[in-house]
Amino acid sequence: MLQPIRTLRRTLMGITLCCASAWADYGDYRSHRVEGQTLIVDTTLGQLSVSVVHPTAMYLHFAEPGRRQLPGYALSGDSVPSAVVVSETDQSLMFTTAALSLSLSKETMTAAFFLEGEPLVTEAAGYYAFETVRGFRFALQDGEKILGGGERVLGMDRRGERMPLYNRAHYGYNGASSQMYYSLPAVMSDRNYALVFDNSARGALDIGHTRKDILGFEASAGRTAYLISAGTSMPSLVESLTAAVGRQPLPPRWAFGNFASRFGYHSEAETRAVVERFRQQSIPLDAVVLDLYWFGPDIIGHMGRLDWDRNAFPDPERMLRDFAQDGIKTVLISEPFILTSSTRWDEAQEAGILARSIDGGARLFDFYFGNTGLVDVFADPARRWLWNIYRDLHDQGVAGIWGDLGEPEVHPADTLHTISDSDQQATADEVHNVYGHEWARLVYENHRRDYPTERPFIMMRSGFIGTQRYGIIPWTGDVERSWSGLQTQTELSLQMGLFGLGYIHSDLGGFAGGDSFDRELYTRWLQMGTYQPVFRPHAQEHIAPEPIFHDRRTRKLAKAAIDQRYRLLPYLQTLAFENTITGLPFVRPLMFDDPALFDHTASYLFGNAFHVTPITEPGVRATEITLPSGVWFDFADDTRLEGGVHRVAAPLQRIPVMVRAGAFVPMTPLVQTTQDYSSESLILHYYDDRSVTLAGGQLFEDDGESPTSIEDGTYDLLRFAAARDDRQLVLELARLGRGYAGMPVARNITLVVHNQEEPPAQILLDGVPLVEPADSDYDSRRKQLRIRLTQADATRTVVIRYAP
Repeated sequence: MLQPIRTLRRTLMGITLCCASAWADYGDYRSHRVEGQTLIVDTTLGQLSVSVVHPTAMYLHFAEPGRRQLPGYALSGDSVPSAVVVSETDQSLMFTTAALSLSLSKETMTAAFFLEGEPLVTEAAGYYAFETVRGFRFALQDGEKILGGGERVLGMDRRGERMPLYNRAHYGYNGASSQMYYSLPAVMSDRNYALVFDNSARGALDIGHTRKDILGFEASAGRTAYLISAGTSMPSLVESLTAAVGRQPLPPRWAFGNFASRFGYHSEAETRAVVERFRQQSIPLDAVVLDLYWFGPDIIGHMGRLDWDRNAFPDPERMLRDFAQDGIKTVLISEPFILTSSTRWDEAQEAGILARSIDGGARLFDFYFGNTGLVDVFADPARRWLWNIYRDLHDQGVAGIWGDLGEPEVHPADTLHTISDSDQQATADEVHNVYGHEWARLVYENHRRDYPTERPFIMMRSGFIGTQRYGIIPWTGDVERSWSGLQTQTELSLQMGLFGLGYIHSDLGGFAGGDSFDRELYTRWLQMGTYQPVFRPHAQEHIAPEPIFHDRRTRKLAKAAIDQRYRLLPYLQTLAFENTITGLPFVRPLMFDDPALFDHTASYLFGNAFHVTPITEPGVRATEITLPSGVWFDFADDTRLEGGVHRVAAPLQRIPVMVRAGAFVPMTPLVQTTQDYSSESLILHYYDDRSVTLAGGQLFEDDGESPTSIEDGTYDLLRFAAARDDRQLVLELARLGRGYAGMPVARNITLVVHNQEEPPAQILLDGVPLVEPADSDYDSRRKQLRIRLTQADATRTVVIRYAP
């Protein structure tokens, strides 16, 4: 009687949602077939397709006739060829790759997933759909911990939370936030699987909140599809997930430099004076960011003008040229709102590029900046119109676009959008969460088409899962200028980075509020920024975010943090390469080393080499740090520590930064702009320890501009290797890659070997003993050995022999 009863229940459209768990599923099994890498199952309710997009990732989409499906936005579209096998019994179907398996019960039509034969996760009554809500449900295991949901300040483990999926500004957030600018319909388990719900509509994630053993996704409308990816560890899970949803292309090299940014510079004269002041004080600078005043004299009434206010900026073209000649790039803010009071309102109306109301006219509404319409970034006419404006600005010399308020910050539910990609109309609530995603896409794709030799720079605060494939550089929004605001930043970076958004960063120093300048807070925030993917102080102008306007001591401390960042440019570029190739973020959780540290946010890994502990409370001059197992060295003084809890110094001059034993850290001499960057003189640090018998590292370098350098092979890759025993240390430096235009013909390398308890008995370079004093020296106080060599194309081998 079970199947007839289930079928009867599906016909009772008046049944209430509370009963869904008793009968929601994909319908009764009828037949199946395989087309390429896709299993298609026909049921009494519709069609379930399961596509392999990677050997460790599958995409499930269930379509019921008559239930509208919106486009998917999560997947990159680049599937990895995979061999698939289907096996069948009377009770089930098994769909398998070399690693990942789906078991589909014919009786209950619920899906269970396995990695290399081991259980991962199982649907709990699975799919359901009603007139106003649809979604999926999964079983949670006892003790299972769950990351995800995007920007929230709730702790690393989000189990027990019910989180709205609706991108919404949270101005001046500090110690906690349950809903912010960038939500993600995605979760990641400490059991090494991830689920991504490819649905753009307003919804919620219920992670064991309503029922402690159920993970639920729900949305008011949208696509009924999800991606599952898996790994054997958390890093391999990140690689699997980003292989499916897309990885970040390389940003331009200047994106790793220091930014001058505030809300905002009012005139050309003021902007020029700021840049000149950085140069006078010898503080490196690579970019200046112009907020609202570039297109209007005040905040209200001008948004959507998207053209220079020539009264305040009389000759912007010349300003842009002068800055560029000095190595300074200019980034302009823009918003998706066209005010009825702006000079472009009539043009926008005539072009038909605004989102519509139900009566067919532009949907108008009031918000803080005035009466406005919203650019319909889903529609081809609006995309062309907006890109033409961006292209004109680019041709004047603008180097980057800052897209603000792109949640959108105000988005009436009855707003209608035209989705040109699928020839559909959708309401605001159906596509709200992908507005920023589509805005980034239009900028990225058009820029790549019209300027094929340049990397776009696109800074936005909202998007969707996978938006990183369009080069988005997101930030964490309008954080309060407070210690509690600073305390939130590690959790936000870790959560977002694990889902592919590796360039997430904060307004250094804090953005909102503040009654007076807090030198210590500002200093500690900038010190953390040295070890973040992007270094961009930004704030409301009543307290200057730029170090050049502060007292001598503050300037000195800020300059030290910025100088250190510029010396680390080779390491930063290498992390960017790793992020593009593997999806691994710059900022990584300690659980990468030790799963027991899942909840830890007091410290983080910056790449594989560094362990960073931000100081997030006033007056702290020493603090406890938790080091994963192994040997670590204090980056400041080479103090050797072993894994565990240690109390370390944290003077105002620096935050605690440790380096992993076996790490190679490439550095270069200080420059004032990345335009002058060169690795012709390279300082290569190796942190030696007897506990590390084999180690490796690398340095990636290209021209800093070409968007296709990786796929074309036009880059230089130095590979480093170390082998250690009691008698000697062998270091090998090899060169790979085809090279790039303008690269050094040869590099003068200073190899700094740390933790050398005594001077070497002998040093061999490519088998030949070094005898000249100029070739090496030993510092007995710091226990460092320096070896100087030159490398062109050949592999160089250094052997350091120790006395018996």
